[in-house]
Amino acid sequence: MNYHEQVLTPITTAVLLAAGTGSRLYPLTQNAPKCMTIVNGVSILGRLVTCLKQQGFKKLIIVTGHLQDHLKNYLGTESEDLKIEYVFSPKYKTTNNIYSLWMARELINEPFVLLESDLIFDESLLSEMLSPDRMAVSVMEPWMNGTTVTVSPTSNVKAFFDSKAKKTAEKKYKTVNIYSFSLKSWKAILKRLDQHISAGNVNDYYEVVFANMVDDKTLSFDAVSFDSEPWYEIDTLDDLSKAEKLFTLNGYEDVAIKAAI
Repeated sequence: MNYHEQVLTPITTAVLLAAGTGSRLYPLTQNAPKCMTIVNGVSILGRLVTCLKQQGFKKLIIVTGHLQDHLKNYLGTESEDLKIEYVFSPKYKTTNNIYSLWMARELINEPFVLLESDLIFDESLLSEMLSPDRMAVSVMEPWMNGTTVTVSPTSNVKAFFDSKAKKTAEKKYKTVNIYSFSLKSWKAILKRLDQHISAGNVNDYYEVVFANMVDDKTLSFDAVSFDSEPWYEIDTLDDLSKAEKLFTLNGYEDVAIKAAI
């Protein structure tokens, strides 16, 4: 968390962006949302829900799009103590994650953790994300691509860089696409999101907003290393194959199987 804030209770709300078509995982995503892709017998979503419950989360907001009924029928409105709410993004085929995040605005009234639906990670890693205004990062590996950041000696995120940025001598870290936010930060972010959506910039990534706000110092993140345990971003069939080599069941149960017992 930011050092000027004192957090008395951990975050217990998560927002999951799961609207996309997952075209690079076709044909697996032809008949199921991307987050229902099976990794060693358990769906990405099933692992995530188990992880959230183990970490004490009480509320999960899911932004849906592609084959949303499959997802809703699979998960329902609760899983033990975890309450689940949905918001449908009708323009999911023609918009990016900035629009998905904006669509969740009316359901977010508390600090929350933001996650993408193609991530698989060791449950223990999430424990450091339960305080607000943090960003999960990882040392760059050959398989990683996309947005990177630089980090200060005090673990504060200094700047964002897209995949086309020129190489610099300063060490860069990959964004894991897991963030936590205080309510104050979210309200400031939402103002910027409103501006982008109003301007028609619905195909941007939400990192564009975060990057601009970090640059003008209206938003700050403490970097949290995800290097101690495995994590993987599953975008392609090759990613899936590699993730299956990294992860086993390790106590995870598919929520649909568990509900049927």
